[in-house]
Amino acid sequence: MIEKDIIVVGGGASGFFAAINIAKQAPHLKVAILERGQTGLAKVKVSGGGRCNVTHAEFIPSELVQNYPRGERELLGPFHQFMTGDTMAWFEERGVALNIEEDGRIFPASNSSQTIIDCFLSEAEKYNVDILYSHALKTLKNKDNQFHLDTSQGHFCAKKVVVATGSNAKIWDLLEGLGHTVAKAVPSLFTFKINDARIKDIPGVVAEHVDVKILGTNLYSEGPLLITHWGMSAPAILKLSAFGALEIAKRDYQFQIEVNFIRESFEDCLEALKHSKLVLAKKAVFKSTQFNLPKRLWQKLVLAANIKEEGRWADVNKVQIEALVRELTQAVFHVQGKSTFKEEFVTAGGIALNEINFKTFESKRVPGLYFAGEVLDIDAITGGFNFQNAWTGAYIVSQNITKS
Repeated sequence: MIEKDIIVVGGGASGFFAAINIAKQAPHLKVAILERGQTGLAKVKVSGGGRCNVTHAEFIPSELVQNYPRGERELLGPFHQFMTGDTMAWFEERGVALNIEEDGRIFPASNSSQTIIDCFLSEAEKYNVDILYSHALKTLKNKDNQFHLDTSQGHFCAKKVVVATGSNAKIWDLLEGLGHTVAKAVPSLFTFKINDARIKDIPGVVAEHVDVKILGTNLYSEGPLLITHWGMSAPAILKLSAFGALEIAKRDYQFQIEVNFIRESFEDCLEALKHSKLVLAKKAVFKSTQFNLPKRLWQKLVLAANIKEEGRWADVNKVQIEALVRELTQAVFHVQGKSTFKEEFVTAGGIALNEINFKTFESKRVPGLYFAGEVLDIDAITGGFNFQNAWTGAYIVSQNITKS
C-alpha cells in the first residue's frame, strides 16, 4: 500500500492544475496524480486544433457565466475568486506568453498546446508532484477518515482525494457508490447533420450572422453559421447544441431548425426585395446577391424559391418573392443526427451540483472528497470556457484542501 496525503485522480487539465497548486501551497504534503493513460493531458493536446484554447477574454464574472448551459449560477461565486485574468497571470508568470484573438479566444503565443503541457510537466517536477501513469482507478472507498484507492497497478490510501477525471462513466459509478447523484451524460457540443439541396455542394460557405431556433422549443442562438459537407456548424450551431443538449437528446437528434440568414423580419425583407425588383429590374435575380450574403448561398436560396437562373427581377411574381423572403428569414431544415466538433468531445452530465460546496469544491456528501472540471455537471460552449471552469475549480480546491 502506498500512502499519500492528497491524491488527484485524473491527469488532465484540472488534475494537473489542482496538483501543482496544492503542492506549491503545501510543499510538506505528498501529492500524487493517478492517470489511467500512458500519458496525461490528452485533451489539452488536441484543444483548439492543437493550439490549446486556454481561456476566453471575458473579464466580468456575471457575463462569463452566461457561456455555461449547466453551471451558470454555481460558477458565479467561484469566478469572483479565480477567473480569466487570474488564469492569464498564472501562465504568464511561468513564462507562457498568451495572445488574445479577435473573437476573444486566448492561445499560447507559440500556437502550440505542447507549450501548456511542458509548463505543467515542469511545474509538477518543480513541486515534487508524483505523476503515476497507467493507473486506472478500480475502486474508491472511504473508511476511518482515509480514502482507499485500488488501481490497475496497486493500492493507495490518502487523507484527501480530488476527482478530476472529466466525463468518465466508470468514475461516476464509483462516486455513486459513495452516495453521489450523477446526471446522465449526453453530448453537449456538436454539429448538425443535414441533408438538404439548399446547402449541398457549398461546404465552407459562412453566413456571418444568423438567427437559429429549434422549432417547438424556446431554444435560440445567433452568430456565424458554417455550411459543411455533412450539414451545419460554427458558433450559432454549437451554442444551440450546448444549451439544447438535454432537449435535443430527448428528440434522439431528429428535429427541425429555422434559420434567419439575414436577421431581418419577414416584412422588412419583403420591402427590401420589392425595392430590388424596381431598381434591378433588368438584372438576373440569381446574379444579384443581396444582404451581403455569400454568393453561393444566395444562389441556392434563389433556386429554392423556384426562381430560374435566367429569371430577371422584373419577371419575378409575388409568390416567388415571398418564397425567397421565407428562404432568407424562415428557412426550415431537418436535422437528422449529430457529429462531434473536431477532436473535442464535451458532454452535459456529471455529479449533481447541489451536492457540491462551491466555496471549496468539496463534496457535501463525503468530507475530504473534492471535484474539479467536467466530472461535475458543468459544461460550456466552445471558445476556452470549459478550460476556464477547470482552472477555476482546481485552483479553489488547492486553496481549501490543505486548510483542515
